[in-house]
Amino acid sequence: MTGRVPLGQVVRGLAAVLVLLLAACGTPGEGVSLPPTHGVLDYQLGGAYTPPGGLDVVVRDATAEPADGAYSVCYVNGFQTQPGDDRWLDHEDLLLHDGDGKLVVDPAWPDEHVLDPSTAERRERILALVGPVVTGCADAGFDAVELDNLDTWTRFDDPSTGVVDAAGARALAAAYVALAHDAGLAVGQKNAAEVAATARDELGFDFAIAEECVAYDECDAYTAAYGEHVLVVEYPDTLGVPFEEACADPGTPPLTILRDRALVTPDDPGYVYEHC
Repeated sequence: MTGRVPLGQVVRGLAAVLVLLLAACGTPGEGVSLPPTHGVLDYQLGGAYTPPGGLDVVVRDATAEPADGAYSVCYVNGFQTQPGDDRWLDHEDLLLHDGDGKLVVDPAWPDEHVLDPSTAERRERILALVGPVVTGCADAGFDAVELDNLDTWTRFDDPSTGVVDAAGARALAAAYVALAHDAGLAVGQKNAAEVAATARDELGFDFAIAEECVAYDECDAYTAAYGEHVLVVEYPDTLGVPFEEACADPGTPPLTILRDRALVTPDDPGYVYEHC
């Protein structure tokens, strides 16, 4: 069932026309399809390719094309800037600053700034920039969108290094979900196991994409919220057990893969790929 509660102003359409919407709650969103729960998954943010035998589910960057014959998920960085995206240079007030007024960057990704969704006005303007990327995924033929860095409010909570307003981040997430559902896209929660139940029940996410949930014993948090609609990506440097052993664990979601952390294509010597 799908209920709706008022969750603020969102952008509708490609022209960033800002209107008041009711944000969708519950899963799945009305009229959207969820990814299959079995088959062959790949996570291809480092470059698109079609492996021998094909794919059932694939995640690709918003700049790539969806995969023919596969359920295709479009990657969008919803809460941080993408490297090289110069649009934000003219909107520095939409970026998080620390206690000294300096721009905050993600220590793990120093070429990404963190968005500041603390006010309705800021959220409207963020949606004006990111919203067309989300709707562009639908126009390109993707089935769903992955919204990365939902968990910024859990990682940036120190005044000395910048604080992301939790309520503002949730409101922005709900606005993204409403926009994506309106465009016919399912919406995947990316990471943030600790808020999986909230992400589904209050924000309206439809499924989850979890990095390293086997390595950090978090898969149960996602499956409790989304059942088997959980796409899992593990990495060799943190998995800690043989991949075959991870796959044999009944708590591991069926669509679990092992990838190299750089997510390179098969022609790169660093390429790693296995699936359960």
